Amino acid sequence: MSEQSLPEDTREGYADELPEYAERVLEVAERIPPGHVMTYGDVAEWLEEGGPRQVGRVMSLYGGSVPWWRVVRADGVLLPGHELGALDHYRAEGTPLKEASRAAEGHLPRLDMKRARWDGGTDAESHT
Repeated sequence: MSEQSLPEDTREGYADELPEYAERVLEVAERIPPGHVMTYGDVAEWLEEGGPRQVGRVMSLYGGSVPWWRVVRADGVLLPGHELGALDHYRAEGTPLKEASRAAEGHLPRLDMKRARWDGGTDAESHT
């Protein structure tokens, strides 16, 4: 997510202007249940198109209109520059975290990827 992200209440107004791939990425982000996450690569794999960088680019430009904190880095490190906002969401949703060691920079927890990662589940609709 960046300063170029669309405000939460404007996504529908820009739906016709979003590239098709961006719209598909945002739809996947909206499907991720509270308390779970998908990596950038997971989203690309689920869509069978693009890669982690393309998904990351979409999220940085348009992700402010969806639960952006649920699309994450594969190593579980919180999104730089948005750590505290994401952490508030994770704690409110009960997303599994690994507490940081005292040696960790900023003493921020990481996501517990083994427990938090969502694979698209049985409740996901057809994605092709």
